[in-house]
Amino acid sequence: MAGHSQFKNIMHRKGRQDKERSKIFAKLSRELTVAAKSGLPDPAHNPRLRAAIAAAKAESMPKDNIERAIAKAVGGTGENYDEVRYEGRGPGGVALIVQALTDNRNRTSADVRAAFSKYGGQMGENGSVSFMFDHVGVIAYPKAKGSEDAMLEVALEAGADECVSDGDGHEFITTIENFAAVREALEAKLGPPESAAITWRPKSSVAVPDDAGETLVKLIETLDDHDDVQNVYGNYELSETLLAKLNG
Repeated sequence: MAGHSQFKNIMHRKGRQDKERSKIFAKLSRELTVAAKSGLPDPAHNPRLRAAIAAAKAESMPKDNIERAIAKAVGGTGENYDEVRYEGRGPGGVALIVQALTDNRNRTSADVRAAFSKYGGQMGENGSVSFMFDHVGVIAYPKAKGSEDAMLEVALEAGADECVSDGDGHEFITTIENFAAVREALEAKLGPPESAAITWRPKSSVAVPDDAGETLVKLIETLDDHDDVQNVYGNYELSETLLAKLNG
């Protein structure tokens, strides 16, 4: 399982959404506003906005909040955010990519660098670790949608590059260029996805010793807690023993 999925599963099982729902909504609102500004404010003609709305609904974000965030872009009242990517190494030598939307690059850069340093990591230049990832579209559906063989057939018909299935569900992988078309084809066959986003998917995973793994999770939690940070991706593989411990 990819590091990003492992971390999200840990946070889900620990009830993170209930603990800081307002912070999650704030991040979703920021992405909705930026997505709406990046193209037409109509999700039917703006794949990024459509994906942002799907992500917001997956977190049970109220419809009024979603419409308010989009309205900020339409009315020109929303803040102007820069999309910034940070790269570095964390405990255990794992590669990490941090995506942020910020109105103050200097502040965010200093905070991200401080987090890396505090937990034994080191921030690098852009390109220092991203070559170890594929920048692709990932469209996720629950396991109940069908068997692995059935989903592979759907992937071929929809034009996806592959479908990766595990105990958590099915992930359809596609190029960025084909992301919108594949997502629409999958929706026509399977209904709305659990999530759909352009993401950084590790080409391979690094097994992390448990002691380094605990520190790594603290680093990722710190980064994920930052208001400007939207996503943290990594190429780590945590042991079943550590996962059980973290999930309580």
